[in-house]
Amino acid sequence: MSRPYYITTAIHYPNGRPHIGHAYEMIAADAIARFQRQAGREVRFQTGTDEHGLKMAQTARDRGITPRQLADEMSSHFHVMADTLDISYDRFIRTVEAEHYAASQAIWKAMEAAGDLYLDRYEGWYSVRDEAFYEEKELTDGEGGQKLSPQGTPVEWTAEETWFFKLSKYQQPLLDLYASQPDFIRPESRRNEVMRFVEGGLVDLSVSRTSFDWGVPVPGSPGHVMYVWVDALTNYITGAGYPDRPQEFAKWWPADLHLIGKDIVRFHAVYWPAFLMSAGLPLPRQVFGHGFLLNRGEKMSKSTGNVVDPMALAELYGVDALRYFLLRDVGFGNDGTFSDEAIVTRANADLSNSFGNLAQRTLAQIFKNCDAALPEIHGHGDADNALFELVGKTVRETMPAAFEELALSQAVEAWMQAVFACNAYIDEQAPWALKKTDPARMETVLATLYICIAQLAVGILPVIPGSANILLDRMGVDPSLRTPQGIASHWYSPLADGSGFRLAQPVALFPRLELQATEEA
Repeated sequence: MSRPYYITTAIHYPNGRPHIGHAYEMIAADAIARFQRQAGREVRFQTGTDEHGLKMAQTARDRGITPRQLADEMSSHFHVMADTLDISYDRFIRTVEAEHYAASQAIWKAMEAAGDLYLDRYEGWYSVRDEAFYEEKELTDGEGGQKLSPQGTPVEWTAEETWFFKLSKYQQPLLDLYASQPDFIRPESRRNEVMRFVEGGLVDLSVSRTSFDWGVPVPGSPGHVMYVWVDALTNYITGAGYPDRPQEFAKWWPADLHLIGKDIVRFHAVYWPAFLMSAGLPLPRQVFGHGFLLNRGEKMSKSTGNVVDPMALAELYGVDALRYFLLRDVGFGNDGTFSDEAIVTRANADLSNSFGNLAQRTLAQIFKNCDAALPEIHGHGDADNALFELVGKTVRETMPAAFEELALSQAVEAWMQAVFACNAYIDEQAPWALKKTDPARMETVLATLYICIAQLAVGILPVIPGSANILLDRMGVDPSLRTPQGIASHWYSPLADGSGFRLAQPVALFPRLELQATEEA
């Protein structure tokens, strides 16, 4: 039996409403989780919100509400977005949960028991927006002499009593980890960045704050709350059952994949494994830092007014059109650009004109020319067998291999090539012309297409689950067969012979989209 698979997104910081980058990460993780379920693995998929820290406290103060009120309000927007975008999460975690407080304090005590925490005074540069500390050598000068972090965010000088974590102790163990497990950090460009950072020398990390109280209390140290990243990273083991459900924890941990944005790779590939090493816990198997989404090639920011609400895009163009575009057009791991025009163009070309039209033509002819019953197969010829081989290999070999490598756009491109092959086949075989000249051959052609379309729907199901499942329902394909192996061609005969299945009047699965203006947040 396959080993269980545990995948996480970063937990999102809800001091503002969700943006398209949050949606992209959730959608990508969801496609991977659905693929792994299709492959027969028991999957745990976790997402959620990271609700502590100075930034949340300041935002709440500015609005005249408590941090918890802000957290409850804003976290709900992320929860709604996940449900709207058809995200098949198993756990939506919030860091305000009592269970998470217990896990955070447990890992703190484990690091303390290892001798890796000590009390001292911190003086240095801190970015409230990044919730991150930076060394002087990492900073640049902005307008008016304002010091900026590597992310371009303002930093301010901070001085307070704080607990420190002996990060410097783990410099060589981290370098040994990267050398022994080259795939621990992906893609390679992120691995190289992290290695250069660690090779440059690690300094001990301030891991508590006394200037505000919105966070997990440090055990045995009144007035101190944990640095938000200690608390935030711990969510991954909270959700796996740490520390109170050891059997569950042994089943799910270590995580197979932490899927995150490239701007927080350092926290996940340096701080997190160091914390786990200190606590004596296994390390995740892989950290993947995906790229940014750019609005018409420009980085999104509230100051420029080009931040796009993913819920608006989903409402205008449909959830599956948005999901398909993001996974088809953005090379996973690289930055990608999007626009309303690009979404409409891609959805119309691939989903409406190619796959949707293929399904509509085929099902309409079966409905009309075969009395809505599944056509019989009267012996396959070379053209039929060639199409079966191409589609079967795509769905059972090429796409799974690409998904395993997290080459999501390559998986979708392979699927599209198989769709093109089916369209070429139907044009060449012209079953509409065979109705009078060779009705038996017509049935074989339509049956061949029916089988191939079902396989293609199963193949693309992780990407566009809503539409794919609707099509498979219309085609009478049992849910138990909706895996690459289950939908192999043998499923067709018993369905045709034994069920008396009849097609309903076919309707368009992907109506053509019209360009509309989205309201930018």
